[in-house]
Parts: sequence; C-alpha cells; structure tokens
Amino acid sequence: MSIEVLEPGLLTTVQDCGRHGYRHLGVGQSGVLDSFSAAVANILVGNSPGSPLLEMTLRGPVVRFSVPARIAICGAGIDVHCGDLVLPLWRRIDLAAGSTLHFGACRSGARAYLAVNGGFEVDPILGSTSTDLRAGFPGLAGRQLQAGDRVRLAHGIQPDCSEPRIARCWANPSPELDFKQTALVHLLPGSDQLADADALHSTPWTIGSASNRQGLRLSGASLQLRNPREAISEPVMPGTVQLPADGNPILLLADAQTHGGYARIGHAIRADWPRLAQLRPGERMYFVPCSTGQASRLWRRQQQGLARLAIAVSRADQA
Repeated sequence: MSIEVLEPGLLTTVQDCGRHGYRHLGVGQSGVLDSFSAAVANILVGNSPGSPLLEMTLRGPVVRFSVPARIAICGAGIDVHCGDLVLPLWRRIDLAAGSTLHFGACRSGARAYLAVNGGFEVDPILGSTSTDLRAGFPGLAGRQLQAGDRVRLAHGIQPDCSEPRIARCWANPSPELDFKQTALVHLLPGSDQLADADALHSTPWTIGSASNRQGLRLSGASLQLRNPREAISEPVMPGTVQLPADGNPILLLADAQTHGGYARIGHAIRADWPRLAQLRPGERMYFVPCSTGQASRLWRRQQQGLARLAIAVSRADQA
C-alpha cells in the first residue's frame, strides 16, 4: 500500500509534529511549519494531530494511490484535481484505488498538507519521522520527494467508492489563517535591546526570497542594537528573531539551528507560527508587542479549537 510520486512538486516532504528533546545535542526540531493546518488535516481523517503527512511548498506534486484512501488537504489555497473534479480543502474526502491527485500552485499561502487515514509508514529517527533537510534524515532518505518515489501507507480505512466522495461538513481555518489580512505576529521581548525600542513594531517587514524552512529573512527598517556586543553563540529555537550585522532580522522556523551568534531581539509566539509558515516572498507582516500571559491565552485558544474539532469529527463519525 503506497502512494506513487509521479511529479514531485517544488518541495514536498514527509513531516510530523517534530523532533523534541535533542537540541542540547545539536539536533533541531524540524516537523511541519504550519502545525495548525497539519493538525486539522489529521483530525479530519481520524488520525492523531501529530501523525506523519506530506507538506507541500508553493507547488504540489502529482501522486497516485494504489489503494482506496481517506484524505484531507489543508493549509494554503492550493489547486488540486482528481480527474476533472476540483477537490475542496478543509474537508474529508474518500478516494478510490488508482486515484491520481494533481496538485497545482498555491494561490494564497505557501504550504499545504495532505493527510491520509492511518498516516504514512516511515521509520522514525529520534522519535520522529520528520524530514530534516539539513541533517539528511529521516523522512524518505532525508530528502524531498522525487518522481518515482513510493511512500508507504499505514493500514487505515479503505473506503468503498468508485469516485471521490466528499464530506458535507468542513473545518473553518479562521482566525488562524486569514490570507486576506496582513499578518500580525505577536512578539515577546528578546534578551538584546534595540537602540530604537519602537523600530521593530512601527514598520512593515517584507519576506525575502532567501527565506526557507530554516527561517524568514525580513527587510524593512535597518535595526541597530542599543549595546552592541561581541558575538557569542547562544541557544536559539523556532520563533527566535535574530539580528545580523546588516540590520535585517531573521525569524527562525522549524528547521532552525540550535545555536547562533546573532543578537536575539524577540521571540514570535507559538500560536502565530502557522501564519508565519504561510508567508510568501514579497508579502508583508507586522510585529506587535505581546506579554507571556497573552501568549499563553492565544496558544490555549488555538489548542482548544483543535480539541473541539476532534470532538465534532468523532461525533459525526458515530452519527
């Protein structure tokens, strides 16, 4: 049981909720960049929220299912067809054996997720199946998918249908993902202070073309430290905002290194990481100040929403 990759797309990888507890050994987190969309896709098909799935960046692959499967596609506004049928996002869909999905470009957002009931059967390393492109493990040989690859499917529901069967109910991605609005990112204070304390929050920031899974490179006002100091390698993590000597911040994402010598001028709260994951080169965002209490409330609200969705899906399956 597998899906065959006919065309790989721009950057398609196997990811789960990440590799935790090894940063002190120099092993990064990896995992899905948009944890909200990935969790919703998994919940819709009946998986646990952190199950392995496919993350697609900007343009998706063409894949063929060898067996019937129950799927969901969430995240960026990506075009996807099965034959002549346009498939919707944020819904559960049953596919017949031999179904071929053609993923196109992301019309809004940057990353979409394909979940399959039962998940993907990938050997974990250090407790995770996530692909770490910099370290080269595990996923599928530690790399992005290529044409001709086959990704094994774990044993899951095999629906009895001859054509796609689309569920009537759907998940609402708002307010976590509102692509019509400029992204507002809540920022906790960093350990290094800026010469102009308001500069980080008073200007829009543009996503640079060199951005990737490791971090977003931002351009806008050139920032300066209040007390420049000798660069010392210090711990960093996803969400950390670093300031290189050129004054243009870098906002670290899931594939972030574990240590860095740049100044740490802030930290993007975890509840906003899904929106950060969906930013495309050329788009703008704003930082807004945040307290630890507000960060906790926003995170709890997001997790409570996912829990309510899981309950609703479970009840719908039992009805």
